[in-house]
Amino acid sequence: MAVTYAVRSVRGEEWREVRRLRLDALRDPVAPLAFLDTYEDAVARPDAYWRERTEGAAEGSGTARQFVAVAQDGRWVGSVTALVERRGAHVPFGEAPEMDQTHLVGVYVRPEARGTGLAPRLLVSAVRWSWALRDPVVGRARLYVHERNGRAAALYRRAGFEPTGRTLPVQGEPGAVEVEYAVVRPAGVPGGCAEDLGPLGD
Repeated sequence: MAVTYAVRSVRGEEWREVRRLRLDALRDPVAPLAFLDTYEDAVARPDAYWRERTEGAAEGSGTARQFVAVAQDGRWVGSVTALVERRGAHVPFGEAPEMDQTHLVGVYVRPEARGTGLAPRLLVSAVRWSWALRDPVVGRARLYVHERNGRAAALYRRAGFEPTGRTLPVQGEPGAVEVEYAVVRPAGVPGGCAEDLGPLGD
């Protein structure tokens, strides 16, 4: 029997599960290429940090949304978070946006769930939420990929994201860069519409 996963938004009280999945992601062998955070820094953060982080991206938030994939036994096996970035505003990573957009971060799927199509489902959920926003109406969704993370770059290309030509230097790695990928809201799709994902498909 095929293993199935439910993809849904996190709930504010699920900070322990958010913390556990994040720490596991930061122990993954490719974590240094995939995340700006480290396990050592994350594990030292207090419970209050994880509560605030979870509540800020939980159901009902209009500024961020974390999606998780849950196995039939309740185990969390994957996640992605979409952060709203307003046009011209300062952002923690990357250039100031030229339009209202979302920034997808923290993409992770446990090894046992890879190759099942789960990662694209998580990305679809994040982009569908982005297109459904009414205030702001976002024009695109973007993410960054380390130039040596070929597996992730291939995944994002298959999901409809394309490199924009923008890059950022990687701190602590002279000469290395993060490459920006983006998917643009399909023409004619109004704000508040989550039905047409354009190149992402369904």
